[in-house]
Amino acid sequence: MTVDVEDYFQVSAFEGHVGRDEWDTRPRRVAANMDRILTLFNDYGIKATFFTLGWVAEREPAMLRRIVDEGHELASHGWQHTRVNTQSPADFRADIRRTKTRLEDMGGVPVKGYRAASYSIGAGNLWALDELADAGYRYSSSIVPIRHDLYGMPEAPRFAFSAANGRLTEIPVTTLALPGRNINCGGGGWFRLYPYFLSRWALRRINHMEGESGLFYFHPWEIDPAQPRPGGLPLKTRFRHYLHLSRMQRRIEALLQDFAWNRMDRVFAEQIDGRAGDGQPLKALPQ
Repeated sequence: MTVDVEDYFQVSAFEGHVGRDEWDTRPRRVAANMDRILTLFNDYGIKATFFTLGWVAEREPAMLRRIVDEGHELASHGWQHTRVNTQSPADFRADIRRTKTRLEDMGGVPVKGYRAASYSIGAGNLWALDELADAGYRYSSSIVPIRHDLYGMPEAPRFAFSAANGRLTEIPVTTLALPGRNINCGGGGWFRLYPYFLSRWALRRINHMEGESGLFYFHPWEIDPAQPRPGGLPLKTRFRHYLHLSRMQRRIEALLQDFAWNRMDRVFAEQIDGRAGDGQPLKALPQ
């Protein structure tokens, strides 16, 4: 179970409508939404991984402290939700190192994991995986093996694989293989779009038919239907961002009841250490 800790105005879809110079003028809602999520996880006895923006961590230190104190994994989501495919290697290097150092200083725990903003690592910038390994990260969850207008690397393996010459494990968000394509069944807008029973069926199939753990993600703003709505958003953006927000918390609660969940560094401990669960080496990223 994973949560991408960012506020509603920081999503990539709002880049052309809410400038970064406006962020500090917007009312922050992430801490209140995180309180609800952490309480929910506590009620169900769930430990999770929180991929956290450095920008948010610096402004919400009590929230960060609660993540760590309640036994969850603290991981990096970069400094301020900058998509990797818009960064140079030098800029990316500075970003991931700054975020890792700051999160570790504030949280008092090692940060092993990283997730790119909008899953923006793909075939055109695989150099980023080497940069992550060089910076001391042990795993990434930044590639989605699907076709999508904003991200995706459909030729990538669907489950954990070795990257950066064996120095890093990439753990993709869970997808279901259908004839001719993979579809996302691991969270986000897809989880809000499909009826819940389809997501439950897909994850059970991953568990029982393929013998793999499912990796799920969502955002704090997805349980917040009362969030402010910036003006001038295109119809497609409004549809993707606001679809079924009022149903999201109920669906998350159903998910917590229907499956067993834990932190990424625990569920995928063998893969992160470089060995698959069956004792065989992890598959490498296709060249």
